[in-house]
Amino acid sequence: MGSVEDKSSVEKMEEFPSSAYAAALKSSESLIGKCMEVRGYDFNKGLNYEELFRSMLTTGFQASHLAQAIDLVNSMLDWSLAHEPLGEEEERDKAFRESVKCKIFLGFTSNLISSGLRDTIRFLLQHQMVHVVVTTAGGIEEDLIKCLAPTFTGDFSLPGAQLRSKGLNRIGNLLVPNDNYCKFEDWIIPIFDQLLKEQKEQGVIWTPSKVIARLGKEINNPDSYCYWAYKNDIPVFCPGLTDGSLGDMLYFHSYSNPGLVIDIVQDIRAINGEAVHANPRKTGMIILGGGMPKHHICNANMMRNGADYAVFINTAQEFDGSDSGARPDEAISWGKIRGSATPVKVYDFDPLVNMAT
Repeated sequence: MGSVEDKSSVEKMEEFPSSAYAAALKSSESLIGKCMEVRGYDFNKGLNYEELFRSMLTTGFQASHLAQAIDLVNSMLDWSLAHEPLGEEEERDKAFRESVKCKIFLGFTSNLISSGLRDTIRFLLQHQMVHVVVTTAGGIEEDLIKCLAPTFTGDFSLPGAQLRSKGLNRIGNLLVPNDNYCKFEDWIIPIFDQLLKEQKEQGVIWTPSKVIARLGKEINNPDSYCYWAYKNDIPVFCPGLTDGSLGDMLYFHSYSNPGLVIDIVQDIRAINGEAVHANPRKTGMIILGGGMPKHHICNANMMRNGADYAVFINTAQEFDGSDSGARPDEAISWGKIRGSATPVKVYDFDPLVNMAT
């Protein structure tokens, strides 16, 4: 038998905290059959890219968003009017209905063209996988300049003053010699002279998209996405055409040979018309980055009460109220994406996404 002291110790023991136990081990609702189990890719099976991307759907975090984005893009590419039920006045010819595809708007910022992703953009336009393009001035000039002289890899930490003394311009960890822009000037100024001549003698009204198509024709280089846009009659819109080296060249030209006029009003009619007159087609938006290309595409699709598909990929956050960082649901509130759509945004700073891309 225990001593009196032992009994006293037992009596002093605190009562079992059943409320804490219940809180920590609260019973769960079953998710089996309701949600997918988190699983990654098993590399013991070898490297199968299709299966790898498919596995990201169950990997979690932004990898899952990337897999959803891939599915959405595939849906844009696969859709045809043949998938829709026949209406009373619908065209009933099967071949016609299968030929009516989703109209895909592609938007991107200039840094993609500065980088090696330019070759991916070129592939998309070469094979007519997108139908309307919106980019910035840098997204045009960087494509053309690369046909004249190369861009090089550098480092994010290279000091600006030192680079300036050597005539080197830094774009992140890329380097563009200033000589490239001199070559660009030598190439483009005679083209501006010709545009002005056609404006005066033939009454041609130039718009940013018409100028871009002409530059794509003149560069005549299959490495250029502007070349393929011209060749495949894919409009490339750039409302901010003067915001870059192109603007510098137009500025210089306005002194050496003044009078060239570029009309932006015709282009806003043209891009809005691309969306408004898309019916009976569906429209899809693939927007890489933010800023003007993102808003310009979204706003055009507002004119038709929203796009049917939307994929946003950028690093911007919504908390500053910018359109760049706005999530797709905000665009739904404006009628830029249809309420019936299932859009996705990929925040591309996530390591899992970077690994995948």
